[in-house]
Amino acid sequence: MFFINSLQIPIVDDEIKKASGESKEENDGDSAMTAPVQKLVTADGTYATQSAFSAAPTSVKNEKKPPLRGYLLEGDYFIGAALSSTLAKLALRYITLVHDPKKQNSFIAEAMLVMTSIIHLGKSGLAAKNINDDDMERIALSLKVLADRSPMMINIFTDECRKSLAAMLAAKHEEEQENLKVTNAKEKSSIVVQADDPITFGQLMAKGDASGTENMFELSLSQAIGALKKDSAADLSSSKLSKVTQLTGFSDPVYAEAYVHVNQYDIVLDVLIVNQTSDTLQNCTLELATLGDLKLVEKPSPVILAPHDFCNIKASVKVASTENGIIFGNIVYDISGSASDRSVVVLNDIHIDIMDYIIPATCTDQEFRQMWAEFEWENKVSVNTNLTDLYEYLSHLIGFTNMRCLTPEKALSGECGFMAANLYARSIFGEYALANVSIEKNPLIPEAPVTGHIRIRAKSQGMALSLGDKINLSQKMGLKSGA
Repeated sequence: MFFINSLQIPIVDDEIKKASGESKEENDGDSAMTAPVQKLVTADGTYATQSAFSAAPTSVKNEKKPPLRGYLLEGDYFIGAALSSTLAKLALRYITLVHDPKKQNSFIAEAMLVMTSIIHLGKSGLAAKNINDDDMERIALSLKVLADRSPMMINIFTDECRKSLAAMLAAKHEEEQENLKVTNAKEKSSIVVQADDPITFGQLMAKGDASGTENMFELSLSQAIGALKKDSAADLSSSKLSKVTQLTGFSDPVYAEAYVHVNQYDIVLDVLIVNQTSDTLQNCTLELATLGDLKLVEKPSPVILAPHDFCNIKASVKVASTENGIIFGNIVYDISGSASDRSVVVLNDIHIDIMDYIIPATCTDQEFRQMWAEFEWENKVSVNTNLTDLYEYLSHLIGFTNMRCLTPEKALSGECGFMAANLYARSIFGEYALANVSIEKNPLIPEAPVTGHIRIRAKSQGMALSLGDKINLSQKMGLKSGA
């Protein structure tokens, strides 16, 4: 067999002979005899010769080895496991085509010799690292199959494995075609901006527009021709109201609430301040501070509030990374005609939702494994929910975390007591978040809740912890909605 010559079986004995210098003595002698004579120039300008027999032999460590043998000596035993599986399939196919028992046994013996040599090398300590348990089990399985040669295992190795590979390649091709259709549909439906289209500047818009994203000319024109539907206006108002945060109580001297508008890299706070007293408030100042990777751009200017008057104060906060942030502060004011110290009203905290910065993304399995090995921060979250369906819990988790499931739909379908899926997302700051969901339930008890854990990995600690907090919050909301 050609593997015997290329691998120089047995590998361990051959390496020991090379280390001791017993092998290839004749070849080394021949190379020394045929080595060219080097001419050296002495200090006085005359030539001196060097004998070819004094040339140092090539070091065993620096000797160029065949690629397959070099990979095994470097500790890459996955190639050895793949080689063992391939040899087992070749041997089983060989015995179905050749009916001579002597040739069958000779071929199988040589294949088993290669497998045992790889195992011996992996446990000998001569390689860069020892063989792992996974590759060891795969090679041992191939040895057992060749030793038993049962009809069932011959059918699995020769026919069923090929069918499984064909089904996997067909599913992969179908998934690529679906992704291609989605990409083409997005490209066709994308809005093309002409070169002479007018540009809308948010700084030149009306002051009453808190969002800073509406075109006032187009809005007025739509209202004039009746193109603006009431439903869309109601949806816009309800979406704005959902982002209003109450900062003080109704019984406080100064009532305040804030509309939080997230615009990619900055957060705009439109704070409404109401004077609920019958006194004039002098130097009413909104003092804000941040916790996390947030930075206040500018300090709001003081205002004067008449009795029962109100005003709007805008503040801008810069965002630098994807992690949970908190904005807190107070309102300080002086009462007109009072000589006492300044009064302070403490504001409620504003928690920044990281889901505003995370969008679903996709990557290949190889890229996912590479990033999973490189990212150093990991957060493990236990599953605590009252949901009883595995797929339902996964859908709830994906919808709440803005992550995309990389595991194909066909791999998640079917009735089973456990499920494993990979999730992936990226942020607008170029950060990536990976998640591995491993969940299970007792199939004998339909009312049994889903159990398991979720492992989150990210390049930064803040993103891993923030996603873990978001998943815990989604599980709490799932429990409340389920109850």
